[in-house]
Amino acid sequence: MIVSRTAETIAEDVAGAVEQVKDNYTSQLGEFFEAFPSKAVVFGIKVLVALLLFLIGQRLIRLVVRLAERSMERAGTEITVRRFVKYLLRALGYIFLVIVILSVAGVQPTAFATVASSVTVALGLALQGSLANFAGGLLILVLKPFKVGDYIIEDTNKNEGTVRNIGLVYTELVTMDNRVITVPNGNLANSSMTNVTAQERRRLDLKVGISYKADLKRAKELLVELMEAEPGTMKEEEHFAYVSELADSAVIVGCRCWVRTEDYWKCRWDLTEAIKEAYDREGIEIPYGQLDVHIREK
Repeated sequence: MIVSRTAETIAEDVAGAVEQVKDNYTSQLGEFFEAFPSKAVVFGIKVLVALLLFLIGQRLIRLVVRLAERSMERAGTEITVRRFVKYLLRALGYIFLVIVILSVAGVQPTAFATVASSVTVALGLALQGSLANFAGGLLILVLKPFKVGDYIIEDTNKNEGTVRNIGLVYTELVTMDNRVITVPNGNLANSSMTNVTAQERRRLDLKVGISYKADLKRAKELLVELMEAEPGTMKEEEHFAYVSELADSAVIVGCRCWVRTEDYWKCRWDLTEAIKEAYDREGIEIPYGQLDVHIREK
């Protein structure tokens, strides 16, 4: 009797629990369907408001970027700085727009900040090299060690060429033979670099060896005459010839003058050729490496 009574009690309890779960599920389902129309309307309104905010914000961002770009053009700001400010304003504008839209959609700012900080830390660890290059690009844009059109030499890897584009991560150089070299901005910002065309004028030095038997005075006079006859040299600047060294097999004479930076290589090549022709014409020997063998008789 006791066992059967206990079984009946358990069965009644199970049946009551099932009935209660059924009632709760039915009640919750009914409440869901009752509240669904109002929730759907609220959700639809939020979607429409978010879409409207996005369209308005997009137009405002474009307007602000366009106004900033025109202002920098009128102020004569360098093109690389204009590009950077343009991209920065656009990125900040869209980030602010996303935050506003998420706030309207009901996302708490604290939750968004937590997710954003986590993503920022992850990206920072994954993109350490790129971030270093980005920081280098910012330093180049702010400090301006060179600009588009300058001829630079990277002293670390000896890459050199004319600057074609300064990006936020990489700088493009065009070599003399029309090759394009992409150099990370981190390398340019953290190592020594030579800007060949930073100044309007450049000093030109040439040296040539002449025989010990040659007329030294005439050799120097010819160098001065050739510098004065060269159209690319700056006549108002100091120019002279000198004896540089008494080498093993030649007297090293040199000439020094100033030229415009853009005329440097043409003047150097023209003067080199003119020196060879003038020395040949005047009978001034330019010695070359040779070996004299002397045989002694016993």
